[in-house]
Amino acid sequence: MKRSTKDQAAGKFHEAKGKVKETAGKLIDDPELEAEGKGEKIAGKVQKKIGQVEKVVGK
Repeated sequence: MKRSTKDQAAGKFHEAKGKVKETAGKLIDDPELEAEGKGEKIAGKVQKKIGQVEKVVGK
């Protein structure tokens, strides 16, 4: 599997995992968990975008 594809897949995974943490933090009223989820979601979006750029560039 190409690196760009791996980055995109990992990015989607972290995005989903972050969304779950964020939602769980809201439900149980845990601001730390909610913030952690938001951070992970953003990191996943960045990683997914890096994979898309690598795919276009041809790495």
